[in-house]
Amino acid sequence: MQPQTLNLPPALTLFPTLRPPHKTLTFHKFLVLIITFLAYASFHASRKPPSIVKSVLGPKLEQNSTHIGHDSGWPPFDGPQGTHRLGELDLAFLSSYSIGMYLAGHVGDRIDLRLFLVFGMVGSGAFTIFFGLGYWLDLHWLGFFLLVQVLCGLFQSIGWPCVVAVVGNWFGKDKRGLIMGVWNSHTSVGNIIGSVVASGVLEFGWGWSFVLPGVLVIVVGIVVYVFLVTSPEDLGLESPGMEIEMNVEVGPERVESEEAGLLGSSESSDTLAAIGFLEAWRLPGVAPFAFCLFFSKLVAYTFLYWLPFYIRHTAVAGVHLSHKTSGILSTIFDIGGVFGGILAGFVSDVIDARAVTSIVFLLLSIPALVLYRLYGSVSMFANIGLMLLSGLLVNGPYSLITTAVAADLGTQSMVSGNSRALATVTAIIDGTGSVGAALGPLLAGYISSRGWNSVFFMLIVSVFFASLFLIRVARSEIRERLNAGK
Repeated sequence: MQPQTLNLPPALTLFPTLRPPHKTLTFHKFLVLIITFLAYASFHASRKPPSIVKSVLGPKLEQNSTHIGHDSGWPPFDGPQGTHRLGELDLAFLSSYSIGMYLAGHVGDRIDLRLFLVFGMVGSGAFTIFFGLGYWLDLHWLGFFLLVQVLCGLFQSIGWPCVVAVVGNWFGKDKRGLIMGVWNSHTSVGNIIGSVVASGVLEFGWGWSFVLPGVLVIVVGIVVYVFLVTSPEDLGLESPGMEIEMNVEVGPERVESEEAGLLGSSESSDTLAAIGFLEAWRLPGVAPFAFCLFFSKLVAYTFLYWLPFYIRHTAVAGVHLSHKTSGILSTIFDIGGVFGGILAGFVSDVIDARAVTSIVFLLLSIPALVLYRLYGSVSMFANIGLMLLSGLLVNGPYSLITTAVAADLGTQSMVSGNSRALATVTAIIDGTGSVGAALGPLLAGYISSRGWNSVFFMLIVSVFFASLFLIRVARSEIRERLNAGK
């Protein structure tokens, strides 16, 4: 198979020694993992600033009190409606993100993934910087901030379908859970980087908390443009990313067509046909995992956008922490998420049951959230330990579903003749999850005025519903394992 040189990035075009046979398939696999890791970590780093600056923009904490006062750091997010408006700001970003996700997946299966990803990164960085410029321009118009968040959300939605599709092109199902669990730590690593950077420069003005992450996304976008190879076929290599699932109903003719389609052969126009949106919804497992992620991501993104604010306004061992300390401390939740994603991926590979693994993590996260709310304020040690445990259990299934599960469903044998389904399936699952992600922070903004116990109750109910959607899938997995053992 000859390389499709038109699809090669500039670095591999200018330096032939970076191409086979000088560099092996393994080398390019690792290169793809590193580049896509950096790409999506930078996306998440640029999403973190709104949560870090909430306590600066919104209502202040009254001195010697656990109640939120009405004096403001930055209109129009001041006064008694401040938390509501901050929640609406999250909604503007996440609702456009979820809508854009469906469109991005549809487009991603039809155009050059590298160029589309770079387009999303440059746009995301630019609008993140525009938000920060509101500080120096002394802007106090709510419409400006909402518009910037809407546009930023649209560009951010391009990232996930692209990076998952690229990784799915390069890696097969074998150990996919563990590989993608480790790779998906980019979400938490990006959150940590964003938290540290945004918190570190907050004292110089909240605008810097947006400008630096925005510049980071653009710089990494340049790296993606120069180095990323989206598919083994572009280098003349045979794709290891898709497997043929044989069963008694599959005849020789179908096996041949599936193999051709999944290898992305250019010999048949059918194999290059991108799957339809409604057709992708009807693929086995897509709808249950999509609706599970709706509630799972609702919980994860509520923590992403409100945890620093919660820590700032909840005394730990009787002491209220500073804005900077609260932002940095919130990274413990993301550190737990790193371990959760890796552990969930490893366990799901060992038992070969993604739904069962997700349900176990979800159900265990319920007591973890209860314990964090009840005892997280007792001491700093208890706060860190319970936050770490909550992050591990909450982000474990979220990480597993958005990576390994999406890749499995997008490359299953049911998509024969429609090999370019991975970005569409990924967009459906994560797009549906992003609707929940948009709803969670908004509800938290309103419900928090009634007390944080109400917010945690909402999170626990959401986790319970997330697990319900996977019961039938988990039952099928258990039945298959039992039959295989006979």
